[in-house]
Amino acid sequence: MDINKVLDAYDMAESVHEFQKRLDGMPYFWHPSRVAKIFVVELNHFDAPIVCAALLHDALEDSNVLTPDIIELNFGSYTSYLVEKLTKDIKATGAMKDWVEREYVERLMQSSEDARMLKLADRLDTYRCLEFNVKKNPIKYIMQTQEHYFPLAHGSQNPRLKYLIKELQKEQNKYLG
Repeated sequence: MDINKVLDAYDMAESVHEFQKRLDGMPYFWHPSRVAKIFVVELNHFDAPIVCAALLHDALEDSNVLTPDIIELNFGSYTSYLVEKLTKDIKATGAMKDWVEREYVERLMQSSEDARMLKLADRLDTYRCLEFNVKKNPIKYIMQTQEHYFPLAHGSQNPRLKYLIKELQKEQNKYLG
């Protein structure tokens, strides 16, 4: 693994999320760092562009200055591709929010398995934090994950995608029984 690139991505993500807090009051940066940890520790996946993307997966949504070109310049085209695939318009409201969500899921369905794994790892980390009130309505979040994001692994023989779904199911059983 190109540890220098990963450390640079860590620093960039930490800077982007420096003043953000999750609903539970914890620093937001802990979330992307845990998503990266899922890749390294649980999935045994040491590919630097993917670990960098895990760290930066919310950076474009949360920065007014960061662009895909900056990510590409610093971390390469594949990391930039992954971060772009994982970026959605989080400011949309009402009917536009529903349209953005549908378009986002469709884009993920058409993307690489790495992008789909990143999204499922992102959801898994949030599942693991539901008990700390990171979502206003955890049941709704779980139902949306089942409906929209579980299909990202449908038909795949990738053991990492299967692992993520299995872990998501274990976590959701804490809420749904």
